[in-house]
Amino acid sequence: MVESHHSSEEEPVCTTWTRLVEVMLGLFLIIGTGFLAHYYAPPAPLPIPERPVFTNDHQEELNQLTRDVDELKQEQAMPALVLNRYRNSICYIYGIYQVSLPGHRPSLRARISGTGFVVAEGLLATNRHVAEPWYGDAESEVLISKGAKPELEKLVAFFPGFPLPVDITPQVLSAHGDLAVLKVENSHAISRLRPLPLAEKASNPGELVAVVGYPMGVLGMVAKSPSAVYERLAYRHDDIGAANELAALSLIRPSATCGHLGDVVGDKLIYDAPTAHGGSGGPVFNSQGQVIGINEAYIDGFSGGTLGVSVQALRPLIAAAQKRIDATPLPPAKQPN
Repeated sequence: MVESHHSSEEEPVCTTWTRLVEVMLGLFLIIGTGFLAHYYAPPAPLPIPERPVFTNDHQEELNQLTRDVDELKQEQAMPALVLNRYRNSICYIYGIYQVSLPGHRPSLRARISGTGFVVAEGLLATNRHVAEPWYGDAESEVLISKGAKPELEKLVAFFPGFPLPVDITPQVLSAHGDLAVLKVENSHAISRLRPLPLAEKASNPGELVAVVGYPMGVLGMVAKSPSAVYERLAYRHDDIGAANELAALSLIRPSATCGHLGDVVGDKLIYDAPTAHGGSGGPVFNSQGQVIGINEAYIDGFSGGTLGVSVQALRPLIAAAQKRIDATPLPPAKQPN
């Protein structure tokens, strides 16, 4: 009886424990299965973004941004563009002049350096003070007021790629500004060179500009020449001899500097592209690669004070020079012997 009593008391406990274990195992399996399903299941696809709806205003803003980027790229490429395309049409001008009283030795004899560029077949543009170097020179003007006569001894142009200089002569000089048009005596030598494009409309302050020329003249070209050439020419005091040697070595090469147009006053251009002696007469380009002016001078001590003359003042001189050439009779043909 005792044994039977103990058996009837233990049965409910075993049954309860077994069911508890079964429930726990079931929960574990459910949780494990859920975890495995979450871990190994492929990721849910990302939601597809809705396509933006562009209004006319948005499209115009996008178009303007594209134009601004294209303009910026054009401005950045402009200095390289004008050098690569027009370098050969921009020449170094060298000359010697004297001012002397009749029957006396020259009271003044000096060399000049400048820049010129092709504006038409056989014609160059430059400054008047390059073509007529006593123009605006105080020392020369004092001598001339006393009866002295100015005279050009030599005026030649060195073009990139040409081994020899060509003779040039003043053709038309501006009566009211620092501009001149020169005639290339043997124009067939540069007939293959393209004239530089002249801008049709005036430029506005703030625009990018590039000035191309020969700052510091022969000295500047020697300074950037290869070491062997520099060592041979750096200390020579013969500019024309050094220029001839540079030409023979194809080292007549203009330089470009960049800046911004600060102001436009009448036919005067003011910009901050640096220049130096020898750069007078060089072309001033806008961001479209068109000539808007002729480099004239700089204000010493003020980096933003480089001065040029508007190309609009040059056009009448070019027309007058072409008219004069057309009116000049051709030399008589040689008769056969």
